[in-house]
Amino acid sequence: MKSGFVSLIGRPNVGKSTLLNQLLSQKIAITSNKPQTTRNIIQGIYNEEGIQIVFIDTPGIHKPLNRLGKFLNKEAQSFTKDVDVILFVVDAKEGLGAGDKKIISTLGKDENVILVLNKIDKMNEADILRAIKDYKDLYDFKEIVPISASTGENIETLKTQIKKYLSDNMRYFDNDMITTNTINFLVSEFVREKIFRMTEEEIPHSITCYTSKYEEKKNIVNITVDIIVDRDSIKKIIIGKQGSLLKAVGIEARKDIESLLDKKVFLELYVKTIKNWRDKERYLKELGFNEKDLID
Repeated sequence: MKSGFVSLIGRPNVGKSTLLNQLLSQKIAITSNKPQTTRNIIQGIYNEEGIQIVFIDTPGIHKPLNRLGKFLNKEAQSFTKDVDVILFVVDAKEGLGAGDKKIISTLGKDENVILVLNKIDKMNEADILRAIKDYKDLYDFKEIVPISASTGENIETLKTQIKKYLSDNMRYFDNDMITTNTINFLVSEFVREKIFRMTEEEIPHSITCYTSKYEEKKNIVNITVDIIVDRDSIKKIIIGKQGSLLKAVGIEARKDIESLLDKKVFLELYVKTIKNWRDKERYLKELGFNEKDLID
């Protein structure tokens, strides 16, 4: 038996959540082409005969603009400690940037860091080799693995490389577990994902979602999700003309939730305005951001 913990780190929008879903062959992390989609630490559990890997998807490390941003950066950086492997995920197509160099500067010398060059499906062989050359001398990476998280290319190779560095010999979770996150959390994230995909660039970062009701009955699950925004103008956009956008979000989110639960779902969505919620400690705690170092 081999087991261990693997942390995914990188700048926003490099494909960490897409990679996590691909590694698990199951959607547990929301994805979007907009940066800073992931706000919470998401743990996914991979099982095969004699192997268990606990993957930890972290928020993208970025320049924080508010209390929430500072907290997320601290969360992401804390999960590079006491893990067996760090997957440093980069957008190989975009190339080496200042943000990548900043993250590399925070890595310890004795860490097992695998450089994951993502999005190679959009590159030719010469571009991939150039990307390897740009990164390889910046840190003593244990492995360099070019992949495509969106197509699944080289994912099995990446798993093979990870297994070389697993240091434990015990099973931490049951074989049928795929995530440590609650159903309530996953439900609210699916709603937030649909808002990301159906709104303009600036809208999603002003919202969060919270599952306020989850009632499971014999043939149906009744769910209420509150969508929290910081301005009434955003609330109007989320609702849409005659409720059209909110209805579309609900239809698409319900499909994912029903797929996850394998049950019929009745989903209600409510939009609420809480001014400056991202800078208010009390509301952050109510929404699950309640770790002891939130204020620091």
